[in-house]
Amino acid sequence: MQSVRKYRQQTKRFTKPLFPGYVFTRVPADVRRRLYQQDLLVRLIEVEDEAKFLQQLNDVKAIVASGYELSVLPLLNRGRRVKIVGGPLHGLEGFVDDPSNPQGVVLSVDVLQQGLLVKIPAANLHALP
Repeated sequence: MQSVRKYRQQTKRFTKPLFPGYVFTRVPADVRRRLYQQDLLVRLIEVEDEAKFLQQLNDVKAIVASGYELSVLPLLNRGRRVKIVGGPLHGLEGFVDDPSNPQGVVLSVDVLQQGLLVKIPAANLHALP
């Protein structure tokens, strides 16, 4: 994806990965074990519906090629655990209360059986496994 950084007297344009840290490839099952044995990858994400995944990748390519401004955000569903990665609440964890408003994150106080609903920009949230 194209990125623009403005410095004091210059503007620099460069290309950066849309999904940093990911490499997409088809790997035969017998080769996967060897990849783990040689410490060549940290984790493998199995794709259950390859046709759907390939269509989604083609959609991503079309979006990038369109020139529209875009940003990558976590897919936030109700109950999804998230970590706040920006702003004054950096480092706190909670869960998404309402998927129609993914900026609503509930931070729990378990002992009191209470929670605080905080509106946080989705860009400041990182979905936890």
